[in-house]
Formats: sequence, C-alpha cells, structure tokens
Amino acid sequence: MSACGYLAGLIDKAPPGPLFLPSYPTVESGPLNGAAYLYDNAVAAIALVGCGERDKASRIGAAILWAIDNDRTWHDGRLRNAYAAGVVASGSAKLPGWWDNTQNKWLEDRYQVGSDNGNVAWAMLALLSIDDVSASSRFRDGAARLGTWVAQWVDTRGTGGFTGGTFGHEPTPDVRTWKSTEHNTDLAAAFGLLATRTGDSRWRDMATAAEHFVNTMWDPACACFAAGTAEDGVTRNPTLALDAQVWPLTALPGAAKKFVSAIATAEQRMSVDKGFSYGEDRDGVWTEGTSQMALLLELLGRTGEAKSLVAVIESQRSPDGGFYATSVRGLPTGFMLDTDPAKPRLYFRLPHLGAASWAALAERGFNPFTATKGLP
Repeated sequence: MSACGYLAGLIDKAPPGPLFLPSYPTVESGPLNGAAYLYDNAVAAIALVGCGERDKASRIGAAILWAIDNDRTWHDGRLRNAYAAGVVASGSAKLPGWWDNTQNKWLEDRYQVGSDNGNVAWAMLALLSIDDVSASSRFRDGAARLGTWVAQWVDTRGTGGFTGGTFGHEPTPDVRTWKSTEHNTDLAAAFGLLATRTGDSRWRDMATAAEHFVNTMWDPACACFAAGTAEDGVTRNPTLALDAQVWPLTALPGAAKKFVSAIATAEQRMSVDKGFSYGEDRDGVWTEGTSQMALLLELLGRTGEAKSLVAVIESQRSPDGGFYATSVRGLPTGFMLDTDPAKPRLYFRLPHLGAASWAALAERGFNPFTATKGLP
C-alpha cells in the first residue's frame, strides 16, 4: 500500500464529518493517547491534497476551521498545538488529556494546550492547500484569521522575525520569546502563499520579515542554519536540527541554490543507516526527516539519491501500513521537553501520522510549502 493509500484509508475508516486524526494511533494511555497534534494533521491534509484526495483533506481542514471558531476560551483566531482525535461534532473543540490515578484528576499537557506559531503556520499552509480559488473562500479566510493572530508576534530584537508563541493554560499562558528558524521558515511560506492568494500586501511584508530572519540564521563557517535564538531574541541557538537545514531550501525562493551546501552538512553530520537522524547524535533514523530530505532531493532533480532514501523510509513501515517515527526505541532531538526541562525531547518507535504524511509527500514529490510539485 502506498503512503497515500494509508492516509486515505484513515479518513475512510472514520465516521463522516470534520475530523482530527490521532498522531500516535497505537498509544493507549498518557499524554499521547488520543492526541491529534495540529502539525501532524496539517501535514496530513497537505499530503492528501498532493495525493489527489482534496475532498478527504478538506475534512481535516473543516476540523481546523471548527477549532478556530470553537475554542473553550479563546476567540482571537489562534489554534492549540493539539486537539482530541476524532470527529468534531458540536460544542467547543475538545483538547487531549488523561486521567492520572495518583493525583485522582484529569490532566492536560501544557505544550498541547499552547499555541506554537510554527504549528499555526502549518495550519495556514493546510488551509491554503485545500483552498480552491474558484470555489468558496472559507479556507482562505480561515488562513487569514490565523495570520492575523500570528502577526502580533513579530519581533524587533536582533534580526526580527517572529517569536515562538504561547505555552501553557489560559487565561495567562507563558509567552515564548525565543525564535525558531523552523517556525520562521513555515511562516515565510504561509504568509507568502496567503499574499499570493489574497493579493494583500501586508502578508507579503510578514513573509519578508520571517524570511529575513531565516537568512540571518545561516552560518557560512558551518554551512548550516542555527536552530534559532535564545529567549533574548539575539543569541544563536547552535543546535543542529535536520528540519532547520532542509525546510528553508524547500520553502524559500532561491534558497535551494543559495544554501545548497546545507545538504552536504546534513549528510556529513546527521546521516545514519543510509537515512537521517534528527540531530548530530545519529542514534537512529528519523523517518519524517528522512522523508523531508528525500522530497528536497527529488525537487532538486537528484532522483537517484531521493529513491535510496525512500527505500529507507519504506523499511520503517508499521504493521498497519503506517510508518514508525524512528528506527530506535527513543531518538534524541538535542532539545529538552518544554513540560519538563530536565528531560530530553525524544521521538519514539511508534506509528506516527507525521511520518506517514511526509512519506506521502516524498512519494508524490509534492512540496507542502508551495502546494505544488516544484520549488518556490
């Protein structure tokens, strides 16, 4: 079964209506059980469009629109980092959570209830990929509402760009003052696409601000992008992350030529078992990131290299036809958990919606940042 076929099957198996898919469908307890991460669902929607399944993608798009309009607290155009998986029927958009027997109460994850600007950008990209210019403008309008919320996080410190968003519960979540290369790449693409679709120049200005920040994160000595900045908005975070190398080249006009040496850096410092790890630890294959590199190489016409990566991705199939997030039990990212800064942020060997969605994008040669089969 193709990765496209797997994703289409997930939609077909669900009851009718707006739908969030579970990010980790086999997890039966704890914070990941029944959690539909916004990012994973956005990438799944874009992948379905790339698979020729716009109607199926629009069910996820409709759930995103529902979540913008029906938050239990916020009415300002933001989205949460995760929702409860399943069909959205009525009432406020449900958030994930779990019962904790030791505390004898219902708990919610502080990251899941927050709003990362990068995740909101992916929701914008998803809505714009589903948007049919000749039909109703509801998906485009939804993307514009999200863009209006993100606009408040434009930053004047250092080389500008956008800060991280919010973390934690209402009514006063923490504000994230660091800036991420990956988030700003997402925003540059989302605002750029929104400017093209709406003809509104303020979105172009936002795209330019985000793109400028990403360009300034380039380190010629390392031939790599820094991961972003510390909380001061100026000091570079030197952590080497695969997506921060691959995404700018895939998303930003001219970047694939200008920063092509980032590919060689990734190959030298992050390759493992014929695929790619998340960072420099090289403990195992990161399926999603390996798919991201496969797609970039395909878009660059380096089809032989792309095909060999696709073989690695295929080796990470799970029994249900999906894809494991990683080839090892726990893959370090080089970052610590927001919810517990003493613990490392890991990817686990679990079937993962994000991994399947990127596998489908690589399979189809479909660029999620442009909603086309080409580079910007």
